[in-house]
Amino acid sequence: MSERGVSILDGNTFVVSDERGDLHPSPTFPTGLFSFDTRFLSTWVLTVDGEPLNALSRDDLQYFETRYFLVPGEPTHYVDAKVSVIRQQQICREFSEQLTVLNHDTEERHLTLRVEMATDFADLFEIKDVRQKTGKTLTSVEDGHLRFRYERGTFHRETIISSTSPARVDETGMTFDLRIAPRGRWSTELHVYPIVRGARGLDIRASLDAHQGQVKPQLRQDLDDFLVQTPQLVCDHRSLQTAYERSLTDLAAMRYSPLAFPRRLPAAGLPWFMTIFGRDSIFISLQTLPFVPELASTVLRDLAFQQGSKLDDYRDEEPGKIAHEFRYGESAAFEEQPHSPYYGSADSTPLYVILLDEYERWSGDASLVRQLELEARAALNWIDEYGDILGNGYISYQRRNTVNGLENQCWKDSWDAVSYRDGRLPGLPRATCELQGYAYDAKLRGARLARHFWNDPAYADRLEAEAADLKRRFNRDFWIEEGEYYALALDTDGKPVDAMSSNMGHLLWSGIVEPDRAQRIAQHLLGPSMFSGWGVRTLADTAARYNPVGYHVGTVWPFDNSIIAWGLWRYGFRTEAGQIAEAVIDASQYFGGRLPEAFAGYERPLTKYPVEYPTACSPQGWSAGATLLFLRTMLGLNPHEDHLAVDPALPAAIGRIELLDIPGRWGRADAFGRSGIDSRRRARARR
Repeated sequence: MSERGVSILDGNTFVVSDERGDLHPSPTFPTGLFSFDTRFLSTWVLTVDGEPLNALSRDDLQYFETRYFLVPGEPTHYVDAKVSVIRQQQICREFSEQLTVLNHDTEERHLTLRVEMATDFADLFEIKDVRQKTGKTLTSVEDGHLRFRYERGTFHRETIISSTSPARVDETGMTFDLRIAPRGRWSTELHVYPIVRGARGLDIRASLDAHQGQVKPQLRQDLDDFLVQTPQLVCDHRSLQTAYERSLTDLAAMRYSPLAFPRRLPAAGLPWFMTIFGRDSIFISLQTLPFVPELASTVLRDLAFQQGSKLDDYRDEEPGKIAHEFRYGESAAFEEQPHSPYYGSADSTPLYVILLDEYERWSGDASLVRQLELEARAALNWIDEYGDILGNGYISYQRRNTVNGLENQCWKDSWDAVSYRDGRLPGLPRATCELQGYAYDAKLRGARLARHFWNDPAYADRLEAEAADLKRRFNRDFWIEEGEYYALALDTDGKPVDAMSSNMGHLLWSGIVEPDRAQRIAQHLLGPSMFSGWGVRTLADTAARYNPVGYHVGTVWPFDNSIIAWGLWRYGFRTEAGQIAEAVIDASQYFGGRLPEAFAGYERPLTKYPVEYPTACSPQGWSAGATLLFLRTMLGLNPHEDHLAVDPALPAAIGRIELLDIPGRWGRADAFGRSGIDSRRRARARR
């Protein structure tokens, strides 16, 4: 089996299987049935008369169901099977499988069908770091059900498996003795219920029978309800149309309801990050505001609920700081990992203020802005009180948790993501450039909120003055005259960390770049050292650490490129923004319209197609959001009071775009664009 496997999902409950639908526990990749960061099923292997099955074909019907067509025995050049098996797997909080055995013979067949079943209740963090479980696992057969239980103190998880047909049930699986008439068939349904036990031993979620037999109707209706609320795209560019539809479906699939929060939030990425991430969730919300605005309001409320209130070194928590990540697994419950929640990101906090303001500009939801005033003020205070570690007026980061906290706490959070041009790594604290851009933007947006909604013009004046001073100092200290670009970061001595990176595009988005320098930045971003032909690389190929298949040191990230294109649009570089959008959308066709987390930074002529990063998440929230943000950028969509302004600039290959029923404070509006036509105007709105 390839490490990617076959996946189906419903929010943060998902299954990753092999090409036959079997589950085998992997020590390096999360295969199995997972829910809320725990593996509830690690083994699920189907055999007929003791033989494994061979896959003839597979139908990926929906994100929540897959159908496999199988025959017994190992594959040969000639298939003459007298028996075939159809297994249809579905997920809707629980996992179900419908098994159908077909007898193609003219004689009755006696068969033994067996499903091996096991679970290890592994925490997602344990998959790559296998450790001895300290809790107690119990297996029992009760009333024809197979039941696995795991208990460690107050941490209780259970897996209950049932069948709609009689079976011989033992502690390792179920066996079915079949007699199938000539040309006949036999069918059964297996149901696997992952249970999270809460206080007093109650299932925190639904009862066992709540969804049985309703998987397809419920999720299909849910998907239909989601899609009918999103704008309709009509365009000439097939890859864009496919990517748009795939992105909306993936965003629908990745919504989940936290155990203590009734609203649905976007998970970050399958398989490793099926939970809320402060940074990712905020960016997803920003990308999707013209399409799915309810994601933003939900994320704002949930992150406000989890906002830091005290100093906690283990969790990297500080008053006013926005959470980075929240986990439900065993290691978080027993503080073997700090993710309950963990606050190890320096960018989530200013980004929170940016999202709050952008959400109001689109939605007109002044009520939420007033409700979250204290949280937004606390976030703005964090920028200067705790973010400015060195007292030099810049946000820097240095982990408080030196055991298992993140070393890099910007969006490029891998260990080698921040380096000098010659490859050396700077010491800590580090002040990456985009953090200062976010802080600048947050202060200006906070000033707008204070003046118009919080009735505090003096605070607004102060924030605007601080933003102006930050912009002046930033353009003095981060600018590298030789080469004419912005440093990736400042080190502890205030010296530039001089690698050239894609972070410059985030600076354009924030507005902190001096206008007379913007053209040079655009030239760098679209120049040969940074632009691969499929998008902008995370690191220029002139840097010593450049690696086209390095996670943050040379790959192309669709999310990153969508923010860069947005930034270029802000400074008037519409052609360049469209060039990036077109390149990434072109890449999407090689992934069936689903943009992965990242792909290699090889030059486009070298490979002819984009090469996916080996362990990229797919689907991934902000990659799905990238397509939507590219659409906003190419159409030049921007809220203007109670109207939607449209200023399209489409690449020639895109042709015509119609985006219909765009939601916002104006009600619903339509936007139109065509390559080569300057049609600057406001959208046609309908209330």
